[in-house]
Amino acid sequence: AVPADEDHVRVEVDEALLQSDEFFEELAAIYRDEIADLAARGAVYLQLDEVPLAMLCDPQVQQRLEADGESAQRLIDRYLSLIRKSLPTDLGLVYAMHLCRGNYQGRWLSEGSYAPIAERLFNELPIDVFLLEYDTERAGDFAPLRHLPAGKRALLGLVSTKTADLESPDELRRRIDEAARHTDIDRLGICPQCGFASTVGGNPVTEDDERRKLELIVEVANQVWGSL
Repeated sequence: AVPADEDHVRVEVDEALLQSDEFFEELAAIYRDEIADLAARGAVYLQLDEVPLAMLCDPQVQQRLEADGESAQRLIDRYLSLIRKSLPTDLGLVYAMHLCRGNYQGRWLSEGSYAPIAERLFNELPIDVFLLEYDTERAGDFAPLRHLPAGKRALLGLVSTKTADLESPDELRRRIDEAARHTDIDRLGICPQCGFASTVGGNPVTEDDERRKLELIVEVANQVWGSL
């Protein structure tokens, strides 16, 4: 970084370096050190917010990459490898991953079925819990859940953080039943589609809206899994 003027800093980035194996190895080492420190301080649950893999499910993103001479599959390979190398498996941590499709002021960034990544995502990473956005048809159907192995869970983000409209309990239960056609229901759960305030811009929901949605999630979860 070099000074540009009194109020701004110009950052010069070597794009070739950002795509190099050396960069990814050093980045993974930084994550491992940070995670080990968190575990040493008493952390037992670590949730990652993963955007690139979710975006690579979008056919339009794939097309733009191909037009620029890049391979979506190569990037999927690279990001999965980076995540694997970044997560120590000997610390007793429960790892969770949210697949984020954008959450700024009620807007979204990408769409597409999880099919391009689901089998490898669920089986190649040491992730225990996946939080998947399923609040609209943009995420495709639940068929990719068939790749979810025993011992791992998928929380269905059926309750939207992008709108104050309160979902129907009956409709949520119907969608959970639909998802359970593709994997055991005891591997499933329910959650908000994303965070209620992912950025400083927030979302078009009030605190009361958020409480009602969280209460709805608890209500439906108790109805579906309370007897399991």
